[in-house]
Amino acid sequence: MTGPYLLKPDPQDPRLSAPVTGIDQNGETVETRVVTEKPLTLYLNSQEVVTMMTIGDHPDLLAVGYLKNQNMLAEDDIITGIEYDDDLEVVVVRTERETNFEEKLKKKVRTSGCAQGTVFGDVMEGFETVSLSSDARLKTSWLYDLTKAINTTPSLYLEAGAIHGCVLCQENRPLVYMEDVGRHNAVDKIAGWMLLNGVSAQDKIFYTTGRLTSEMVIKTVMMGIPILVSRSGFTAWGVELARKAGLTLVGRARGKRFIALSGQDRIEYDMDPDTADDEPERARRKGSVAAE
Repeated sequence: MTGPYLLKPDPQDPRLSAPVTGIDQNGETVETRVVTEKPLTLYLNSQEVVTMMTIGDHPDLLAVGYLKNQNMLAEDDIITGIEYDDDLEVVVVRTERETNFEEKLKKKVRTSGCAQGTVFGDVMEGFETVSLSSDARLKTSWLYDLTKAINTTPSLYLEAGAIHGCVLCQENRPLVYMEDVGRHNAVDKIAGWMLLNGVSAQDKIFYTTGRLTSEMVIKTVMMGIPILVSRSGFTAWGVELARKAGLTLVGRARGKRFIALSGQDRIEYDMDPDTADDEPERARRKGSVAAE
């Protein structure tokens, strides 16, 4: 495995967690860190779109990724500016073409993602037209390298807990690691980074610490990424949608173990699992809590 992360968590950033004093099971005073959670209201030009709860890092990436994954930015839309006001807790994305999404906003529905993730009713129209790369591959040696690298990366979860992580990968290299209180926010930050940096999705692998729900499948497919991996489990609708879209869906990826329920034809078994390292006890504890 070669190459450093292009972007990864900074667990020491004082803006993202705060010390809190309490007592433990023995009645003794303890100090622990808890993640921050604050509102961020997103505007597309002059239209208010949504207020999200987020840890507050990378508001520009979160805003652009949210709009892209909700089909509110067309392929030919040109972003002319992104303005963020920390005091007002507002981010504004401006495009050359004026937009009006009043009708679309009426179709907003609640999803299974934590922290009140949302999708819009007509996102499925775009979902059904996406064609994922048939040339993409997932070697089992890459999968073992990725799970080991990601689970040993310093993260805000290890510092304070109560957070989800998502990682954009290529072959056996993790590229971009994002965290947030809702896994959908972490996904959207990566989508925003990809859009703003012109990064192709067809040869990428997406990793998440959370459950493989319908929302996670929809967002991954809408991003054009052909492979989705999680250390957690599946929902029935997530599996159904993955099979419909031709997405490779791999869950319960812990150490040398994994289960694939969709797109198995992309998997190349190039390594004997008995020769792979199993997951350290600390990582197993981390995963069981993160998946809740």
